[in-house]
Amino acid sequence: MRALVYHGPEQTSWDTATDPVIEDPTDVIVRVDATTVCGTDLHIVRGELPEVKPGTVLGHEAVGEVVEVGREVHSVRVGEQVIVSSVSACGRCRFCQDSMYGQCRNGGGWILGNLINGTQAEFVRVPFADHSTHRRPDTLTLDDAVLLAELLPTAYEVGVRNGHVDSGDTVVVVGAGPVGLAAVITARIYSPRRIIAVDLSPSRLEAATRLGADAAELPGRLIADLAEGLGADVVIEAAGDPESFVLCTRVVRPGGRIANIGMHGKPATLHLEALWHKNVTISTGQVDTSSTPWLLDLVTSGRLRVSSLVTHTLGLDRMEEAYEIFSHGTDTGALKVVLHRE
Repeated sequence: MRALVYHGPEQTSWDTATDPVIEDPTDVIVRVDATTVCGTDLHIVRGELPEVKPGTVLGHEAVGEVVEVGREVHSVRVGEQVIVSSVSACGRCRFCQDSMYGQCRNGGGWILGNLINGTQAEFVRVPFADHSTHRRPDTLTLDDAVLLAELLPTAYEVGVRNGHVDSGDTVVVVGAGPVGLAAVITARIYSPRRIIAVDLSPSRLEAATRLGADAAELPGRLIADLAEGLGADVVIEAAGDPESFVLCTRVVRPGGRIANIGMHGKPATLHLEALWHKNVTISTGQVDTSSTPWLLDLVTSGRLRVSSLVTHTLGLDRMEEAYEIFSHGTDTGALKVVLHRE
């Protein structure tokens, strides 16, 4: 098969790779019909995740057709279309029993495109298929479906749910990239009083307004007013930048909540000397994808509209071009770049 192979920092190639095979009885093999590039993939390519070894096929989001099943797989059959979760769950360990699939202790967690070969390929082996795949309804497009593999659950679980967004809240989303915009969309479920998006890119601020933000601006007067006044009830950090995190700590109100989604490649300073008296709750987290069935229902029923997050579609063999487009998103206007099998 053809796949995007990681060879070391700043070195990848669309290359020939060994076809995946069933290794455990709970595995399935999926023919990839759609996949996408994630910000975490960029961190890997930059060499910031040393656990990813040269020779690994990258990617952890996909939609496709099941072409082979292990003998202990019961939830899906050959020929069915499935969403491949970015997180694999054994379904048996203590953490999986608590729906904390990202912390799976029996060989699951975030392993696709990290510890084992991933989804940016023509075929992928999916471990623990009964707990790590979801049937794709016929009415759900490939582009919408692939957003449920990781992006939407991450924004909802790590941002909106961890931040306890509620009706009447003022919510600030710092970083209007794909996950920040998905946080804007999913925060709307709870009818906050207003959502304010902050970013350095005018095009992404325009996207935030289109997708439901009540205000969108560069760090400026509106944020200063919040910092000097009551403050925001919930601040969602979706940029993964130390300065963005500091901005979050300044704008949150006393008793408020900071939900950190962004993946930080370098240390962020925690100014406890300025925070200790504010009774602030700070949450971090890796997505568990426990919310995927619920979000799938919302998207399928039309109650959650996400199609605008996909800005570019390419053929699967244009993977290296997709990385280039996505990594320069502020210039190219890219949010999610989806690759389709042709």
